[in-house]
Amino acid sequence: MTCALREMRWWDIDAVLELERDLFPEDAWSRGMFWSELAHARGPGANRRYVVAEAGSRIVGYAGLVATGEQADVQTIAVSRDLWGTGLGGRLLAELLRAATTFECAEVMLECRVDNVRAQKLYERFGFEPIGFRRGYYQPGNVDALVMRLTAPENSVQGTEING
Repeated sequence: MTCALREMRWWDIDAVLELERDLFPEDAWSRGMFWSELAHARGPGANRRYVVAEAGSRIVGYAGLVATGEQADVQTIAVSRDLWGTGLGGRLLAELLRAATTFECAEVMLECRVDNVRAQKLYERFGFEPIGFRRGYYQPGNVDALVMRLTAPENSVQGTEING
């Protein structure tokens, strides 16, 4: 299945929320959270990059990053269950790392559920290293987060392609 990546816009929020609630039922983001993030993704002071993956007219994935100074934080990455293992998560992550490079960030941070080994392996393939834990980070389930860091994000995306 061919997926195209493009900038997330406000009209994508309903489809993104549907996917969000399916994948993260306990700690899904709200409509307001996505609106707030997108409000900072355009214009001269933009410090966020949000993208969606489309297969035909269906949104099958999304990802977002915020940049503050020399540090970027991966806010979210999600891929429809029927596309797990297809490389789409890697394409979304590569797009976020390109954005971090554009924002001139020296490092990228993220939190990942300690029980999400599949995601941890993806991040490790891109060079992220575990640096600590945040106890009870994911609420209301009280699940710990593994904190991971990548230095020099520009080196992790050389030769990757977002179209395909």
